[in-house]
Amino acid sequence: MSINIILVDDHKIIRDGLRSLLEKETDMAVVAEAENGRDAVKLSRKLNPDIVVMDINMPDLNGVDAATLILEESPDVKIIALSIHSTRRYVARMLKAGASGYLVKHCAYEELADAIRSVANNKPYLSSQILDTVLSDYTSSVSSGEISTLSTLTFREREVLQLVAEGVKSEKIADRLFVSVKTVSSHRRAIMQKLNLRSVADLTRYAIREGLVSLDY
Repeated sequence: MSINIILVDDHKIIRDGLRSLLEKETDMAVVAEAENGRDAVKLSRKLNPDIVVMDINMPDLNGVDAATLILEESPDVKIIALSIHSTRRYVARMLKAGASGYLVKHCAYEELADAIRSVANNKPYLSSQILDTVLSDYTSSVSSGEISTLSTLTFREREVLQLVAEGVKSEKIADRLFVSVKTVSSHRRAIMQKLNLRSVADLTRYAIREGLVSLDY
């Protein structure tokens, strides 16, 4: 039986490359693609794949929050993060969201195939290129009691923060999240209060620093 996979990345050239490689594996099948986290959640809900291979920095809904939603609805789905980032900030957030694997994008293709098979067999997988650094940084942060202020925000507040930082207007945010413009404004005020920020520019810089959005957007 094939391992059914959804590929999620905002760059089509990467999705095309991954699909062409994975389709050569006789035990794997790419059943869908998505260019952002929100579409990934919808596709996962519809198709119930075995594995979702997903980037972290994506427009509309980032990979961390998308993973959280997918696993809340379908806990048997396995998430593998495939990102250019190898720092503890990104890795720790993705693993905390429930990802079963994490690889950097410049890894060898064979490692991705190995990771997919490993995760499909309920064995977590961390890229060999980042494992030592991740464990060292994570141990250091735990011992020092370091806590990101991002953890003070609710899931909905993180959604609003990302969309605001991407320059999406309040009316469109309201439409996407199925809430009122007043509710969006309330969330934005709460975010600013919790993070002690005073402007949209401050919110944008914070979101970039925390990895919610990329400078590409």
